[in-house]
Amino acid sequence: MRFRHRAAAGFATLLLPLAGLVGLAGPAQAAANATAGFTKTSDWGTGFGGQWTIKNTGTSSISSWTVEWDFPSGTSVTSAWDADVTGSGTHWTAKNKSYNGTLAPGASVSFGFNGAGSGSPSNCKLNGDSCDGTTVPGDAAPSAPGTPTASSVTDTSVKLSWSAATDDKGVKNYDVLRDGSKVATVTTTSYTDTGLTAGTDYSYTVQARDTADQTGPASGAVKVHTTGGGTTPPPTGDKVKLGYFTEWGIYGRNYNVKNLVTSGSAAKITHINYAFGNVTGGKCAIGDSYADYDKAFTADQSVSGVADTWDQPLRGNFNQLRQLKAKYPNIKVLWSFGGWTWSGGFADAAKNPAAFAQSCYDLVEDPRWADVFDGIDIDWEYPNACGLTCDTSGAAAFKNVMSALRAKFGSNNLVTAATTADGSAGGKIEAADYAGAAQYVDWYNVMTYDFFGAWDAKGPTAPHSPLTSYDGIPKAGFTTADAMAKFKAIGVPAKKLLIGIGFYGRGWTGVTQDAPGGTATGPATGTYEQGIEDYKVLKTSCPATGTVAGTAYAHCGSNWWSYDTPATIASKMAWAKNQGLGGAFFWEFSGDTSNGELVNAISSNL
Repeated sequence: MRFRHRAAAGFATLLLPLAGLVGLAGPAQAAANATAGFTKTSDWGTGFGGQWTIKNTGTSSISSWTVEWDFPSGTSVTSAWDADVTGSGTHWTAKNKSYNGTLAPGASVSFGFNGAGSGSPSNCKLNGDSCDGTTVPGDAAPSAPGTPTASSVTDTSVKLSWSAATDDKGVKNYDVLRDGSKVATVTTTSYTDTGLTAGTDYSYTVQARDTADQTGPASGAVKVHTTGGGTTPPPTGDKVKLGYFTEWGIYGRNYNVKNLVTSGSAAKITHINYAFGNVTGGKCAIGDSYADYDKAFTADQSVSGVADTWDQPLRGNFNQLRQLKAKYPNIKVLWSFGGWTWSGGFADAAKNPAAFAQSCYDLVEDPRWADVFDGIDIDWEYPNACGLTCDTSGAAAFKNVMSALRAKFGSNNLVTAATTADGSAGGKIEAADYAGAAQYVDWYNVMTYDFFGAWDAKGPTAPHSPLTSYDGIPKAGFTTADAMAKFKAIGVPAKKLLIGIGFYGRGWTGVTQDAPGGTATGPATGTYEQGIEDYKVLKTSCPATGTVAGTAYAHCGSNWWSYDTPATIASKMAWAKNQGLGGAFFWEFSGDTSNGELVNAISSNL
């Protein structure tokens, strides 16, 4: 997909903590009116998870805080959350975020980080003063409780039980969190949650609090589906109806997970691909930490209608997806890694597929959001071929990577991949072992769009998503039909192939000819990128004037655009059913109208 780039940069890449929390701690440290205590929350040999807890021990409010410390050479911070952490040599500085700088007397706040190496912090300073003090000497935050187990599930209630957390001074109580929001505080290791909705998915975690009111890390999550219900049945049929949700769409496009609800689209899909996670250093990594799990959504932006708070365990798009799944239990969410911009990282991943798969599993199954995701999608553009960069990993690399992912994720998770649709002789489908890899995937998202566009600035004009060939097509084999025929010919089952729909158009300017094949002077103006515009804009700014090869085109003024409409989508869905394909997917939700007319066209015709 040529325009899958990210719009927001500058956020730290997250490396993965292991799920087990070991509760190791250094001495609590205090300034004259505040303490800063460090806890090592996990340790996996080559790295560790750490948490600082700042508590106001004075009698007046603190408006901001800065924690400084030194690590020995070879130990460093690799990522952080709930604080802005920077390093200079072996010296590290953490400053509060805009939402957690103010501390009332007696209040506390924590921030976490992942570290490389094995050293411990020293020479701590809090707001310029020594952290050493006597307010809470030797006190460490409690460990994570055990992952809750669910029993006695009814239409409206569930009993939760968990193993106790540990703490050097004793655990005072536990917070029970449902879908990321606290619903109860108890002193025992069990709780019965009531007032639930029948036939609904919920996710529960537990956090311990010690006698110094320090809150430890959250437990693993348990999924609960209440009995009864049936008010939100899954879409009929067994076809996959999948849409991409972009992490950066919440910025300039102002398209949030809640828009899937208000547009009616959530009730008409089966799967969501969340795009994109990064691929770097041979590992899966966070793409945009702020968008993924840090951004606080207001009540009007939130699926649940409840505003995020600064101290809840999970915010951002991940929490919104969790809330969406609670409303629409049939929807499965996959985390998609790579894309046009980040596919260069697959070269290193292919050198050690097992290590890559392990890193992806650790990230997708991170206990903070494990319940959000139902599998992984790989968007490698392109194995052993050229995209933004050229890959030379060899024809077997893609198969090896997908084999390792399936082995690690197992049969209970989805493993899918986006693939080229280059059905030309000697083209990209032939460059990698897609047939051999097919045994490991649930399906391929065949990117049957972006065949032609204004990167050929002078034309000829051509539909970017032709279903079939036509007289004058600029390149033979660049059609949906050719791509699907080639995949099936090499042995990929039709049911593992999804047809792709772009919710956008591609266009040229300086065009005088109505029909395809005209000359141009360059790309047409687009809202976010030259030569590209959303369907929701084009349907009124440049209405379709004709169709060719199953795709609409429009000539308005000197501009020429091609894009899919509800009518052309209906014909493509009929073709996909006739071919026995497994369903359809689209890039991406925000290009649709506010009432989701393109999603409706896919759902109602598939």
